[in-house]
Amino acid sequence: MSRSNFNNAVVSFLVPLPSILFYLYFVNHLQTNNGGASLSPLWSWCFHHPLLLANVLFFFNVNVLFWVIGHIQSSNWMIDLYWTVIPVMLVYYYATHPLAQLDLWRSKVVIMLTWVWSIRLTHNYFRRENWQWGAREDWRFTDMRRQYGRHWWWISFFAVYFSQQIFLIGICLPLYVVHSVDKPLNMWDFVAASVCLCGIVIAYFADTQLHDFVTTNSKLKQLGKPMVPNLDRGLWRYSRHPNYFGEQLWWWGLVVFAWNLGHGWTFVGALINSMCLAYVTVLVERRMLKQEYRAEAYRLYQKTTSGCVPWFKSSVIAVKDKGT
Repeated sequence: MSRSNFNNAVVSFLVPLPSILFYLYFVNHLQTNNGGASLSPLWSWCFHHPLLLANVLFFFNVNVLFWVIGHIQSSNWMIDLYWTVIPVMLVYYYATHPLAQLDLWRSKVVIMLTWVWSIRLTHNYFRRENWQWGAREDWRFTDMRRQYGRHWWWISFFAVYFSQQIFLIGICLPLYVVHSVDKPLNMWDFVAASVCLCGIVIAYFADTQLHDFVTTNSKLKQLGKPMVPNLDRGLWRYSRHPNYFGEQLWWWGLVVFAWNLGHGWTFVGALINSMCLAYVTVLVERRMLKQEYRAEAYRLYQKTTSGCVPWFKSSVIAVKDKGT
């Protein structure tokens, strides 16, 4: 392990400690004060406003601290890694907050699913980064860094970090609802869990197929052989972005949990995330079309393959197959 890789790993493990220690101190302080009978204004506010407290901790620990570290390192890599970790931290925070009300079995199911989702996405992150910590930042941040030049130092606070707070707190609202309403399990919980699990499985296989494709092309490039222009096998035969589709299924499955508990309004977070992901797919596809060796094949792929929701190939392919 290189020194920079080791340093980034250490920073990654230490960086959430301010929020964790603050919360543990708060819970301990509450227990030693007869469950909140005589609390100072600060601790009383933390007790009565769990959702706002989560936002405050996110703002200072992620937005501010991650931004400072990113500025020092000239790389905003850490937010990608913690996107896979923050939902796990949030679900435990909501489940253990003194005001939590929950059905124990629903809570266990949601926590287990969140762990499975997190492990899958974290594994995919490190596999993509060749098991390195902070080897590079997201290419979209790199493009924006070039675009905004000397103003990037302050724009990055909003574009990279503050925006992530809106996305992550928003799409994790169902986790808050699950631990705010005590209602017995019913069949809709099983529907929600099934949707979440299907999303995780689809995203796993889609990302694995993409990883194998990229690895094969890298080897071909090293050997000086022509690269395969496009991935159109497996799940990618039926969708241009099956990994994104699986990810969206996961978040909308959580919305079903919240809807079942009378809080269907939490769909707003998943909707905003879906809209942003739709925009990201546009950026990704524009980037693909700029690569000469794959531009023509990808244009045909766009015409014949569903953008997100898996579906059968269009008739264009059938006509082409007949001609050959």
